Amino acid sequence: MARPSKPIAPTDQPRIPMPAVDPALNLTPSTWKVLTESIFPAAKTAEGIVLALHYCAARNLDVMKRPVHVVSMYSKALGREVETVWPGIAELQTTAARTGQWAGLDAPRFGPVCERSFVGRVRRDGSWQDLELTVSFPEWCEVTVYRLVGGQRCPFTEPVFWLEAYARLGGSYSELPTDMWVKRPRGQLMKCAKAASLRAAFPEEATYTAEEMEGKVIEADAAIPVQGAATGAPATMRVVGTSAETPTDNRQTPVSDVSEPAAAPTSAADAASLDATMRQRIDKVIARAADNAAWKQAEQYLHERCTGADLAYALAALSQARASAQPQTDSAQKQAA
Repeated sequence: MARPSKPIAPTDQPRIPMPAVDPALNLTPSTWKVLTESIFPAAKTAEGIVLALHYCAARNLDVMKRPVHVVSMYSKALGREVETVWPGIAELQTTAARTGQWAGLDAPRFGPVCERSFVGRVRRDGSWQDLELTVSFPEWCEVTVYRLVGGQRCPFTEPVFWLEAYARLGGSYSELPTDMWVKRPRGQLMKCAKAASLRAAFPEEATYTAEEMEGKVIEADAAIPVQGAATGAPATMRVVGTSAETPTDNRQTPVSDVSEPAAAPTSAADAASLDATMRQRIDKVIARAADNAAWKQAEQYLHERCTGADLAYALAALSQARASAQPQTDSAQKQAA
């Protein structure tokens, strides 16, 4: 005779109530409590944790090894924080290793140490406070990642600068670094540099990491619709990086209508108006696609990473590069025949 189950004591209740989820996830109350208390202690909603579970299930990852992180980001479209899921650096390495082409990496190299004072306002305990932090940090870091290409061990290196990568308290509206970037200025920058080089070596597999997305802001844009992590409501969003400008708090500014489609660049002047860093990344992806004839993979990657005018420029440039490469491919095939 089965014993009746005992009610859960109030002290054993999970921090976040367990929702009804897909039975295929095999989620039990005890597992849910571990997820909320130990694996995702910073998560604020059940939806964020469930999204992480689905991500891990789809990628065949063990969620108990913390391959992904729930990152709270401010959405200007929704006017509030939403929870998103991004892989950790270990997940990028796992993905690279699964290709069978990852050939290791070198020790990180750091630039000269800089010292700078950061001033900003943060909201704590219901009121705004003026803070000043002095941080010593390496100017840049680079980690060389190796991939087997045609049987050859090829290096890929993408330097990352601390001032461009660090996470900010209050997102892009403050220049104050988060506590983790103050405590571990070298370690956090090393993770970002490793992630950047992994993306360079494995553009079809690797993506941005939680360390890189922390402190970023989701801006309203005429972009590809994505699913809101915390609400399930559709929204059109793009993620923007931080800048070194004087912080301002315009989170209460009404969001303009985002239903208008972004205009595609139709000339060299239009292309030049795009963000230089983004254009450089797009050109690198297209160059790698041309070297490996990976046109479909590059197109999918660009759809996932670009929005609005950036995406229009990327697809136009990819199409032009593919058309230019086709005669060479046909000629090579004829010679081989």
